[in-house]
Amino acid sequence: MYDIRLGIPEMKELWESLCSKVKNGSASKDEIKLYNKMGKAMRLISQNPRHTGLETHDISSLTKRYGIKVWQSYLENKTPSAGRIYWVYGPNRGEITIIGLEPHPNDKSNAYEKITLSSMGEPIR
Repeated sequence: MYDIRLGIPEMKELWESLCSKVKNGSASKDEIKLYNKMGKAMRLISQNPRHTGLETHDISSLTKRYGIKVWQSYLENKTPSAGRIYWVYGPNRGEITIIGLEPHPNDKSNAYEKITLSSMGEPIR
């Protein structure tokens, strides 16, 4: 079992905003859908990062760019521009940090060039 952390500032801000909107009833249908998918993916990653439904795999171009092994897991399958969640092990033993959330890139030649990832961040409380 891994503790999940959120990259700063983007991932932490996104998750806090979704949680707040869902809690106070102001979330749109799309925000509720994202909240549920993201929450499920984080639960699965924390229990088993290699869960078959996540189809987790490393992204060598992002690993090379950021200098740390970057993993990609599916938020959804068989959907146009299906969401992908990006994460790394650490910074401490037993932790995983969520550092990005993007639609699946369509451009095969430069698929991951436009993706910008968060820095290591705070644990989820």
